[in-house]
Amino acid sequence: MPALVISLIVLGFPILFVVLTFNTLVALRNHIRDAWANIDTELKRRHDLIPNLVATVKGYAAHEKEIFERITALRSKCMTDLNQKGQAAFEENELALAVKQMLALVENYPQLKADQHFLALQQQLTQTEDRIQAARRFFNGNVRDYRNKCETFPSNVVAGLFGFETRDYFQVTSADRTVPDVAEY
Repeated sequence: MPALVISLIVLGFPILFVVLTFNTLVALRNHIRDAWANIDTELKRRHDLIPNLVATVKGYAAHEKEIFERITALRSKCMTDLNQKGQAAFEENELALAVKQMLALVENYPQLKADQHFLALQQQLTQTEDRIQAARRFFNGNVRDYRNKCETFPSNVVAGLFGFETRDYFQVTSADRTVPDVAEY
């Protein structure tokens, strides 16, 4: 009888470890999917705000055609490629930079800066950008936890056994870190 109990304990602990580790990896993977869905939601909100913002600025700065065309093209591309996470991250950074350039352009139009519709749109865009940043941090935190679980021993054995692949962080490019120069516009 004691040999049976010892056998169950010896076999039970590894099986319990594998089951618990597998379930933890699945939960972490689902957290990453949820976090990406949050980013996706905020990016769609940004995409909905940008045409209104562009239309408002266009009325005041009609001769600044190139920046508006670039923003429109990037917005369309971002909405098309949103499911391709790696490429979408790059394009979203490009879109954010183009919008920053447009907002820098606004400095040349004091009457636009005082327009209530523009101010409301600018405030909504700022709030959306803040939520995108928070969602990116949440996503990257989940990716970090998942990667830690996939890469540390002994859970990496279970991750490899069941085909759990590491995920990439949502990274900001160096272009996204630059502040547009108002003098250029």
